[in-house]
Amino acid sequence: MKPSIPKGTRDFLPAQVYKRNFIFDTIRSVFKKYGYQPIETPTMELLSTLTGKYGEEGDKLLFKVLNNGEFLDDVDDQLLAAKDHKKILPEISKRGLRYDLTVPFARYVVMHQNDIKFPFKRYHIQPVWRADRPQKGRYQEFYQCDVDVVGSDSLMYEAELTKILDEALHKLNVKSIIKINNRKILFGLAEAMGITDNFMDMTMAIDKLDKIGREKVILEMTKRSIPASAAEGVLDLLSIDNLGDLESKFQNCPQGLKGIEELKEFHAYLDLTTSFNKIKFDISLARGLNYYTGCIFEVEADKEFYPTLKMGSIAGGGRYDNLTGVFGLKDVSGVGVSFGAERIYDVMEEEDLFPIGVEKDLDVLLIAFDDATHKYSFQVLQTLRGMNIVADLYPTPTKMKKQMKYADARNVPYVLLIGSEEMESGVLSLKNMVNGEQSKLSIEEIAKKLATV
Repeated sequence: MKPSIPKGTRDFLPAQVYKRNFIFDTIRSVFKKYGYQPIETPTMELLSTLTGKYGEEGDKLLFKVLNNGEFLDDVDDQLLAAKDHKKILPEISKRGLRYDLTVPFARYVVMHQNDIKFPFKRYHIQPVWRADRPQKGRYQEFYQCDVDVVGSDSLMYEAELTKILDEALHKLNVKSIIKINNRKILFGLAEAMGITDNFMDMTMAIDKLDKIGREKVILEMTKRSIPASAAEGVLDLLSIDNLGDLESKFQNCPQGLKGIEELKEFHAYLDLTTSFNKIKFDISLARGLNYYTGCIFEVEADKEFYPTLKMGSIAGGGRYDNLTGVFGLKDVSGVGVSFGAERIYDVMEEEDLFPIGVEKDLDVLLIAFDDATHKYSFQVLQTLRGMNIVADLYPTPTKMKKQMKYADARNVPYVLLIGSEEMESGVLSLKNMVNGEQSKLSIEEIAKKLATV
C-alpha cells in the first residue's frame, strides 16, 4: 500500500521545520518579554468541555474520538437501527481533539484556580484540530500561538495584546493591518435595528461579509428570520468607519454605547505608544465565536505590500467575560489573542520574508581523506562541539567529490578539509562554500571564526 497521511495534515522537511521554529521562537520571545508564562494542555478534551463554546458552525468542526473498546455494546439497538448520528454520538464518543487553545485554557484556569495568581498571564503554543475543508491557509491540523490574561477587567491588557501582535509581526517582517472592534458595538447594531433576539444569527452572517459580500449576507440574515429591512439597516451601519459618527446612531443603544466607551478607554492606553503596523477600527469585524464579549481583534497581511497575496486572517482574539463561568468559576474576565502559525508561515514563504540563513543547520562539515585522518577528524569534531560549534563529520573517508556534494545538499557554509598534512601540523584547511576561499587555521581560530557565522 502506498503510504499517505490524513487530508489537511502535512509532513515537514528539515528546512521547513527550521522556518517554523523561527516563527515559534520569535513569537515566544515577545510573549516572554511581556511577562507571560507557558502552559500546556492535553491534545484531547472531554466533548462536554468543547461543545457549545464555538457556535453552531464551530461545533460541526470538532473532531470526535471514539470510546475505547467495544464502543457499540452499550448503544440501544433502536438507536442503531434509526441511524440517528446525533443521538448515537454521545453514547460512543466522550472525547474530542481540541478546536482551539482558549476553551482548554478556561477549563485549565478553573481546575487550577488555587495554584495560580490572578491576573494570570499565560502563553500556549500547541497544535489544534478542525474538521474543516482543506484549502490554502486552512488545515485540519495546525498550530496556534496563544497569549491570554485572566482575572482582570482592565482595558490596559487589550492595548498590551495589540502591542504584542504589532511587535511579533514586526519581528517576523510581516507588514500587517490589526483590526479592532467590540462585540458590544455589534450588539448595538442589533439594538438599533430591534433584533437583539437574533444577535448571534446576525454576527454569524456579518462574519462572512468579506467572503460572500453584502447581498448574500442580507440573504443569510433573512434566512435566519431577521427582517429584510433590519438586515439592510445593519449593513448600512457597517459602512460607518469612526466612533464619533457611530455614537450618534447609538443614542438608544446602551450596549452599543458601552462598546464605544470601552474602545475609547483602549485607545487612551494604546495611543500613548507608537506602532509598526496599521491599527484601525473595523465595525464589520465580528469574530464568529460565541464566547467573545468585548474588544475583538483580527489581523491580516497588508495588501498594500503584498498585492497578489490571497490569505485570510493570520491572528485574532478578543475579550471573553463568561468563558470560565460555564465551568463553575464566575466573574473571571479574560482577554487574549492567537497567532495562526501556519498562515504566517505561508505568507512568509510566498513573500520570501524569512531571513537569510534561517535554514542553516550546520556551521561546518569535516571532510577526511583516509582512515587515519577520519579518526583524527572525529577528535577535532568533539573539540569543536565542545566550543559550541554545530559541526558534523562525513561518516566515511570516501571520494572528496561525494563528500562535497553532501555538503552542498546540507547548505553548509564551511567545510574543514583534513588530510595527513593537517593532522600532523594541527593547522587545518577551512573552505568557504559560498566564495571558495580557503584558509589555514588552528582549531581555536576556526572556532572563533565560525562563532560569528
